Amino acid sequence: MRILALNWRDIRSPEAGGAEVHLHEIMRRAVARGHSVTWVACAFAGGASEEVVDGIRVVRGGSWWNANFVLPRIAKRLLRDGSFDLVVEDINKIPFFMPMHTRLPVVAVVPHLFGSTVFRETNPLFATYVLGWEALIPLVYRRAWFVAISPSTRDDLVRRGIAENRIDVVLCGLDHGRYRLLPSIARAEIPTVIHLGRARKYKAVDVVLKAFARVRGELNTARLVIVGDGPELSSLKQLAASLGLGDAVTFTGHADGNTVVDLLNRAHVCVNASPKEGWGLTVVEANACGVPVVGSDRPGLLASIRDNESGVLVPYGDVDAFARGTVELIRDRALWNRMSAAGLAWAQSLTWERTAAEMEAVFEKVARP
Repeated sequence: MRILALNWRDIRSPEAGGAEVHLHEIMRRAVARGHSVTWVACAFAGGASEEVVDGIRVVRGGSWWNANFVLPRIAKRLLRDGSFDLVVEDINKIPFFMPMHTRLPVVAVVPHLFGSTVFRETNPLFATYVLGWEALIPLVYRRAWFVAISPSTRDDLVRRGIAENRIDVVLCGLDHGRYRLLPSIARAEIPTVIHLGRARKYKAVDVVLKAFARVRGELNTARLVIVGDGPELSSLKQLAASLGLGDAVTFTGHADGNTVVDLLNRAHVCVNASPKEGWGLTVVEANACGVPVVGSDRPGLLASIRDNESGVLVPYGDVDAFARGTVELIRDRALWNRMSAAGLAWAQSLTWERTAAEMEAVFEKVARP
């Protein structure tokens, strides 16, 4: 097949996250299986306007603030020669509304939609703008096929008016060559908690810090490592200082994959307090390194965290519950060992090869009914 894909970013973007990793792992395997893929994404400083990445032709243009207008125009230009069989649109920000721009079959890949959580991230005016665009999805994509990356996302789409028989659920995979137990690294001698993810308001890292302050009341040698960069990093550092956490918290900023794996292999508990995830890739990355997770009982994390097996689900925003779950895992060695082993088994069942094969089957079904 000849596939045209759209995503706000591509894997080379400095702002690339889980959605970009997800689509890239699928598309590079599609190329390896003989398909051709062109990926349209917004430009970034130092990025070429066009290049080939892992066999994927990447075409860039526009910026983050106008990508939903510019990228569909680039896609229409590429579609004019008629050399594509399928359009794959990754809806992980404001939608591009590709069914309005082509008669080709469209597969909409949905990590998650913001819904009301967008008000945590931005001002009320822009949040209302985002919600308005999301509200149009059932109408504009009524003939499209959807792929949700978790049952939670599927259920959200159904509630919004998408027919359930037009939605496939394909779980994310994991890079087991990178995220794994390293025999050469021992767990830290002091209790170590880790958070992975962008420093953005909607990630609720403030809840992690407040919970950790209570963890320190029980375990006064505990340390917290916050991995990730973003616009809220300065505010989070100020919050840590105001909570009296001092050097008990380390902010690494952006860290490469090898550094993250090293940190995970030293950590005891991973915490994710997000109100909504498409899947929760970081928590299964933690599991793959033998780290149990304490996470919000919210969409996405409900699927990626197996409650009382690979980790513990607690009420969203409940600082005391996050603290209790973390302390219990650290103090109860038998519980930690059980959840560490179960997390490893769960993570090992998730492979990008399976994800890519299931996605390819969807592409074939939609492009060649």
